[in-house]
Amino acid sequence: MGPGLDFSSTSTGRGGAPPTVHGTRHPGEEDHATGIRWVSVPTVASTDAPTSALAVVYTDEGEFIEYRFFPRNPDLVLIDTQLVANAPVQFLVAGIGDALATWIEARASAKAAATTMAGGLATQAGTALAELSWRIIHENALSALDAVRDGIVTPALESLVEANTLLSGLGFESGGLAAAHAIHNGLTAAPQTHGLTHGQKVNIGSLTQLVLEGAPRAEIEDFVEFTTRVGLPNTLTEIGLSPDDTRALEAVAAAATVESETIHSMPFPVTADDVVAALTSIERLSRSIRAEKGLPEPVEYEAAH
Repeated sequence: MGPGLDFSSTSTGRGGAPPTVHGTRHPGEEDHATGIRWVSVPTVASTDAPTSALAVVYTDEGEFIEYRFFPRNPDLVLIDTQLVANAPVQFLVAGIGDALATWIEARASAKAAATTMAGGLATQAGTALAELSWRIIHENALSALDAVRDGIVTPALESLVEANTLLSGLGFESGGLAAAHAIHNGLTAAPQTHGLTHGQKVNIGSLTQLVLEGAPRAEIEDFVEFTTRVGLPNTLTEIGLSPDDTRALEAVAAAATVESETIHSMPFPVTADDVVAALTSIERLSRSIRAEKGLPEPVEYEAAH
């Protein structure tokens, strides 16, 4: 999505890559003053953006520019789950990657007493919704993905769509973002990652945040195993990078740690060098866990040119 796009008050979209599916024109300050209402109608559950009062602006090449905030959230978010079931399964996988980050980031933001995307401190309700989203995803994701592969709507799919869209959307806005999305934004600066969905890159950010936090080994093992089974990347190989791509990783880390980034909502200082070290570590870490669990080896991603 380019910076010159115009938004519309009723919007639909697929949202396969950046979470910019609010449509073609979003109500601005003048519309807000006149009381205009707007409806979001996502046709896939690939991000948690449809419930929010923000959009993410990217260059035409897919590099993050900025968050753009709007005066109000949509008055209605309407999702036909049969459309979700009819869509390619990778859209739903992407939504899982985006939504899994919500609890990881919200708990860090709450611990730091950081300002949320909605402004102000995190509420207990927002943090609880973030955790609920995490639990529902773990309980329903694999069954829901099978339902989409069959093109059918099941209770598991209904629950997952709610978690991916509503609960995660409310959770990230009212709970707060932290390192995972900042690292996603940094990854967009690496041409090797172009073509990947938002949720795929966010998942790398989530695992990297767990490493930065010094999360217990068991938690990291569970995360790597679950996301591998879902079909999300958890190694550099799967996003077109390698531990030897020092310059690229340094560029990612520099972009992820600019002053305005949400990585500074972590409950401890995070430097660019910290991010490079954590990103570098996830390759061996994830490969070892996948080998221990009998899971497939990573498949190298090559961006289209």
